[in-house]
Amino acid sequence: MNNIVFVPGLLCTEALYAPQVACLPEGWNTRIADHRRDDSMEAIARRLLDNAPEQFVLVGLSMGGYIAYETIRQAPKRVRGLVLIDTSARADRPDQTAMREGAIELAHSEGIAPVINELIKVFIAESRQGDEGLTGIIRAMAKETGVAAFERQQRAIMGRSDAFQTLATVHCPTLVMCGDEDALTPPKLAEEIANGTPGAELKIIKGSGHLATLERPEAVSKALNRFLKRF
Repeated sequence: MNNIVFVPGLLCTEALYAPQVACLPEGWNTRIADHRRDDSMEAIARRLLDNAPEQFVLVGLSMGGYIAYETIRQAPKRVRGLVLIDTSARADRPDQTAMREGAIELAHSEGIAPVINELIKVFIAESRQGDEGLTGIIRAMAKETGVAAFERQQRAIMGRSDAFQTLATVHCPTLVMCGDEDALTPPKLAEEIANGTPGAELKIIKGSGHLATLERPEAVSKALNRFLKRF
């Protein structure tokens, strides 16, 4: 039995990967990491490792990618393969940190709904903004996450470090994916990750923004399943 661990992004739940989990190749055991209970990347990664199989393929989107870097720092030999989707290897900039602080304040004062209403504008491609099915999934994930977990996630993201040195030490098969319309972590950042990771493959997902697993699930699943044939 092969093992795969999916790590959701900010304000996302297991629903982020539902399309991919539904069509995984036979023989894959799936787990979804818990990234809502800790306020540092180190603690989130420790919790992931404590609850993960001895060896596994690791998949992370956005914040999930940041967690993946820390997981590899802590236990490189346990990660058999790495899939990074719509993420960045850079540390937070001061302006990004300031925006996160503002979002935390908004969430505490007005709830999670206005926060996700703003984030949807950059989470998905402009052409999908009116897709009520898609935006409904995103709002439901945010509501399930809640304000307290959202703040913990943002604190962890703000405290993350640059990951380029870690990427240079990765020697497992690696796939990097990014939506061609991703406004938060655009393709140039995916190219940085792929160029900085030995032997990494880069796949650009056409017609997708930041949440490629939900926006273009068929394309992401096809690329993921092709990658998993290596194991």
